[in-house]
Amino acid sequence: MRSLLLFVCLTCLLLQPPPCHAAEGKLLLTVLDAKTHKPIACRIHLSGPAKRPKKIEGYPFWSDHFLFPGKITLNLPTGFYTFELERGPEYYNVTGNFTIERFADDSKEVELRRVVNMSEEGWWSGDLHLRRSIRDLEMVMLADDLHVAQATTWWNDKNDLGKNFKEPKNRLVTFDSDRVYELFCGGFTRAGTEVLCFHLPGPMLLQAETDEYPSLAQHLQQARQKENSELWVDATASYGWDLPMLVANGLVDSIEVANSHFGRKAMQPNTKIGKPRDADRYAGPFGYARWSQDVYFKLLDCGLRIPPTAGSGSGVSPNPAGYNRVYVHLDSSFDDQQWWKNLKAGQVVVTNGPLLRPRVENELPGHTFRGVEGRELELQIGMTLTTREPISYLEIVQDGQVRHTIRFEDYVKDGRLPPLHFKQSGWFLLRAVAEISDTYRFAMTGPYYVEFGEKPRISKKSAQFFLDWVYERAKQIQIDDPQKRREVMEYHRKARDFWKNLVENGNDE
Repeated sequence: MRSLLLFVCLTCLLLQPPPCHAAEGKLLLTVLDAKTHKPIACRIHLSGPAKRPKKIEGYPFWSDHFLFPGKITLNLPTGFYTFELERGPEYYNVTGNFTIERFADDSKEVELRRVVNMSEEGWWSGDLHLRRSIRDLEMVMLADDLHVAQATTWWNDKNDLGKNFKEPKNRLVTFDSDRVYELFCGGFTRAGTEVLCFHLPGPMLLQAETDEYPSLAQHLQQARQKENSELWVDATASYGWDLPMLVANGLVDSIEVANSHFGRKAMQPNTKIGKPRDADRYAGPFGYARWSQDVYFKLLDCGLRIPPTAGSGSGVSPNPAGYNRVYVHLDSSFDDQQWWKNLKAGQVVVTNGPLLRPRVENELPGHTFRGVEGRELELQIGMTLTTREPISYLEIVQDGQVRHTIRFEDYVKDGRLPPLHFKQSGWFLLRAVAEISDTYRFAMTGPYYVEFGEKPRISKKSAQFFLDWVYERAKQIQIDDPQKRREVMEYHRKARDFWKNLVENGNDE
């Protein structure tokens, strides 16, 4: 722990405090990058004598922290203060404390040291769910070292753009050469389902008569069918009530396996959104996280190739920007369009802590390995893992089941993971879980795929899981008008037929 101790000369104690103001002291704080020795933007969680988060006027504040560009003058009442300085998972945190004495006037430099530089290894960070003020977005991204951000500025029929907001010529804003944020992203919360919409030319403000009509699928389908539409739909949770219906209708491009309910200090499940989890099977504080991932795994089990993503929800959840983030691999320098192409290809790692860089037979996540009928396929798993906190365990998940659990200390000894063997089509991914009791901190690669005979694995059991889900969801729909009910139910009928076909034609139990 690094501490700052402010001393005051005795002569200053003879001075009188300014009238009508509490006694204060001053501290000039400079945060430097340990390598470049230049000031860098960062986030500070500063608590004062009352143990409440401190706000500093003129600097972006959210929940329990504020941001500054690397140098700040703190005018603070006398007392004892604690702080945490952070700049995303690629830097070591610095924690400490200091005391402000009466009329103190001091300065202090603190260095932030990198754990790893992910972009130098081709991995570029993104947060797909930010609800922060547009005017603060550049500082928000710099302070947590984000390269891609989606600025959610409207939700259902409301928007956060403000009366005085002037629409820019472009929805994309690039700064600092390799950082970009997108305006006019938005979302819908309808009937227990939440989705985010990206790559639109402007806000898509749609009115709904009820929570059920028009169908969320209709809104998304109409937007996707517009001329030159580039709509990308990101489901904020795998268990949204309408997710099986939206997937079956081809309306989901990615799914957040680390979303705004994965909190920096604690898990924050929203029981109002989505299909409830089995309270016995998914008990305990981390049951929500396991339920979220298991539903995603069942989608992969049905032969669907939907990439995992992440969003902090900063601005609506207490999280700082980029707490939950997705890294996408690029072979060359940063390019926003290529970032999204490689995200679609599944070349991703999702994390809110540990930093994984996988290579299986020198291939990135999203790759499909081809097997030969009648012969076993063996795959050697390579991985680089960097972490600031202890790791409880490493896991290799194969076809929805944990195939291998490796103690971290065993992995550290020789840096090797057990090989995987396939005799039929399937998929697998890597997961690392941190040893933290307060919240679920983990990293997970995008899935790799294995195919024999050019056919993916389709589990009849997993397909039946979603077929039952579609029936359960359809029973909830209450629409009196016959025509409107038919319009909504048509999407659910298509979903029923989609999942029923997978059950009947699946190639694995």
